[in-house]
Amino acid sequence: MPVTHSVPVSHQAPLHTVRKHERDEPVIILQESASEDEPRVYVHYVNLEKRNDEWVPKSLLQPMPSTSTSNGAVPSKKRKRSSSKRPSASASRSYSALSDEDSLEGRDSNGKPAEEVVMTEEEYDLQHHKKINTRRNFAQVCVGEWLIKTWYFSPYPLTENEDAESSIASQEKAISAVNRIPGVYRITNRSHGRTSDMLAGGMGRLVEKEILYVCEMCFKYMTDAPTWELHKKHCTVSHPPGRKVYQRGAHTIWEVDGAREKLYCQNLSLFGKLFIDIKTLFFDCDNFLFYILTDATRNNDHMLGFFSKEKVSYDDYNLACIITLPPFQRKGFGRLMIEFSYELSRRVGKAGTPERPLSDLGLRSYLAYWVSTLIRFFRKLLEVMPMSTGPNPVISRGTPPDFRSPSRELSSDEGSAYRRRKRNKGWQGEASEDEVIEDIDEKLASFRTFITTRNPDGSASVHLKVQCSLADIADATNLRVDDTAFALNEMGMLKRWGKLSGSDDEQPMVVLTREIVEKVAQERGVKDGSVLHLSHVKL
Repeated sequence: MPVTHSVPVSHQAPLHTVRKHERDEPVIILQESASEDEPRVYVHYVNLEKRNDEWVPKSLLQPMPSTSTSNGAVPSKKRKRSSSKRPSASASRSYSALSDEDSLEGRDSNGKPAEEVVMTEEEYDLQHHKKINTRRNFAQVCVGEWLIKTWYFSPYPLTENEDAESSIASQEKAISAVNRIPGVYRITNRSHGRTSDMLAGGMGRLVEKEILYVCEMCFKYMTDAPTWELHKKHCTVSHPPGRKVYQRGAHTIWEVDGAREKLYCQNLSLFGKLFIDIKTLFFDCDNFLFYILTDATRNNDHMLGFFSKEKVSYDDYNLACIITLPPFQRKGFGRLMIEFSYELSRRVGKAGTPERPLSDLGLRSYLAYWVSTLIRFFRKLLEVMPMSTGPNPVISRGTPPDFRSPSRELSSDEGSAYRRRKRNKGWQGEASEDEVIEDIDEKLASFRTFITTRNPDGSASVHLKVQCSLADIADATNLRVDDTAFALNEMGMLKRWGKLSGSDDEQPMVVLTREIVEKVAQERGVKDGSVLHLSHVKL
């Protein structure tokens, strides 16, 4: 029989509001600080993501309006996708909103008795982990030339100096037990692996005054600026310690083995946890590969973002976690890493998918990738003229052009002329040849039916009809069937149902037209090509 725990679980209702984003947002107070002239509180915004939690002056708190519901619940303003796909996140957030004293006494913030809930050992550890991660332990991180506001808690272990300071301070006055783990007095290799619940720097100090200093090359961390400046002068790391697997211009993706570069990968994981909430961080990185995207300067390769994946995933996950540094977001770097992760799955003959659950930003990024992949596939599938025919119009002499073969190739003269016209430049100005445009494969070509009708003026009109299954679409795009269905539903393409005319099959099916595809592409802002260029992959 599995080990279970009976613990009191209470839901804390918001009692105050704070003005944010030009509207009153209900908040839950997680911590109070009265050590300064003006008392302040650390609040969680009920209708906003956890990364918006912050310290605010207590004077900004306003009581909840009387129009609230009787039980204090506040209707969520989040998108339906976020609330429906992550029902357990809000519940667990309510669990972790309780203070330590309330949980021990078995009551909630209103003084009502807490409900007894039986949890398994795994569920108990998960709730304990979420409770510790309720508040950020560093307000900002200084990396390279950037001073970035952190989003979430990261279990950076205490250094020897901080541990000694805590020991001296504990003799002078009482310090909360959450500042350090009992029995761990200095950092060793063994104790370092047990610090997943350690509060770096101590939550007894004010979060907004805490700055973490991280080397942008080796990701070693410090708590004071002079040590950080001294380290930068003597750091000999100029690029990630791995091999190049993709390079286009100044942008390179490096593959780093967690078993070979343990310290580097551990420091990288700790740094990434500052911007990732729902992933569990392990200090044992032996079973993971890290792919770091860098931007090259004259002497060094600076990280823009990274993602990790398991070496052996029985669920065929091609990505465990992904992060693009906030200064470099919304520039296509996240899309590049996502496309590269799917290229890794395609090369081993698997349909990959990211590890669940996905954060709100992760779901938004992956949905954009799935939508663009399907849109480009539908454009290619619902095209009478093969994509390799080049510019429009196609002129032939003597006989009409033959478009029946899906793998029709241009002559060398036509192809070279077309490439010269379309020769472009990369991100850093380097010239590169166009990617080879592939037509649909023979299997999908068998699903296509061309209908040619004669017009009164002697010309002819060609219409294309395609009939295939959802599994065929997923297989052609190298996506999971459930991911494909989710993206199609989000695009609204599963709403039009009908029956195929002139067929004995009476089973209803989804009807798509090229007009619907182009309308969705315009609404979603889908670009013509992908960010990843296969000719630059070095695998």
